[in-house]
Amino acid sequence: MLRVGLTGGIGSGKSTVARALAALGAVVVDADAVAREVVEPGTPALAEIARRFGPDVLAADGSLDRPALGRLVFGDPAALRDLEAVTHPAIWARTAELVAAVPDDAVLVHDMPLLVEKAMAEEYHLVLVVGATEETRLHRLVADRGMDEADARARIGAQADDDARRAAADVWLDNEGTREALEVAVRRLWAARLEPFAANLRTGTRSRLPAPVLSPPDPAWPAGAERLLARVRHAVGDAAATLDHVGSTSVPGLPAKDVMDLQVGVRSLADADEPAFVEAMAAAGFPRVEGETTDQGSDGRPWPKRFHGSADPGRVAHVHVREVGSPGWEFALLFRDWLRAEAGERDAYAAHKAELAASLATTEQYAEAKEPWFAQARVRAREWASRTRWTPAAAGRSGGPPAG
Repeated sequence: MLRVGLTGGIGSGKSTVARALAALGAVVVDADAVAREVVEPGTPALAEIARRFGPDVLAADGSLDRPALGRLVFGDPAALRDLEAVTHPAIWARTAELVAAVPDDAVLVHDMPLLVEKAMAEEYHLVLVVGATEETRLHRLVADRGMDEADARARIGAQADDDARRAAADVWLDNEGTREALEVAVRRLWAARLEPFAANLRTGTRSRLPAPVLSPPDPAWPAGAERLLARVRHAVGDAAATLDHVGSTSVPGLPAKDVMDLQVGVRSLADADEPAFVEAMAAAGFPRVEGETTDQGSDGRPWPKRFHGSADPGRVAHVHVREVGSPGWEFALLFRDWLRAEAGERDAYAAHKAELAASLATTEQYAEAKEPWFAQARVRAREWASRTRWTPAAAGRSGGPPAG
């Protein structure tokens, strides 16, 4: 199933988006509703809360007195930790039950207010963030919900800021306008991205760029690559020894096809052929592409690899799986770092790419036509590496998050 994380600051309009997605056929799991359900009268969680915080947190009808509990835990980190130790296991257990009941061919939307604060983005195929300025949200909370302005400001201030939300967002749904405009944007997103993405997941189909159209350098490319690499890490764990953003989109200032090239370094290609690895990548949205198992090496011999593509029609991505230390793995890093360091080479490559993209109809023709230039570029890149004493280790290679 397609797993979508939905989040946004208080007053952003997230609930409107959740309702619109449900009307289109998505199965929505509401984290706030689950949190209320697990502390209903008669539940073990509510009994434990009363034991820890005393009978004054219960209303006359035996339900949880949320304002009373809030006064006890607000500003008291130890008390809040105690509360979360009770509620979080119950919430995640109930969430797991609800998710397990969702059909495999469905679009699952997890309405999760604290998705960014809890660093959960890597658990979803896509993260949708509903965005509105702080002043817009404040106005909605005060005018529409009757909230006290000081309380509204405090709640907004306690949440993640927009910079953190934008870093997590695969899709930013702007909600400065009307509810109708937001619902139209949701319907467009459903038709153009969510439904096709879910279909690609079911069939193991990767997305493609139909023509070699170059895009201007996009400062959002590195953050997009980091989100994808985090999902790969979440899917395959320690089987990925290194994770890197490579290719043209990893070079600041370089026009490129809007295709994210990612490199996963494995200790052995046998690890990448394990069914668990292949299945985990496919489930995370990166199906294996059979038949593309080599690159053309500078010595004329093939450089072995495994290849996966993104199933997301809104984010074409190529995932190259290579053995750590192999010629292909090393050259992908060298080529990126060389172009980052040498402005003249970067500009020459940009000019060559533009000329080819203007004259060729398909991405396959474009890739093939670049090979003669690459053959010469490999020589110059290796000369630069020798002159500067470049090595993958010196470039900061690790198994952690990508450097860019």
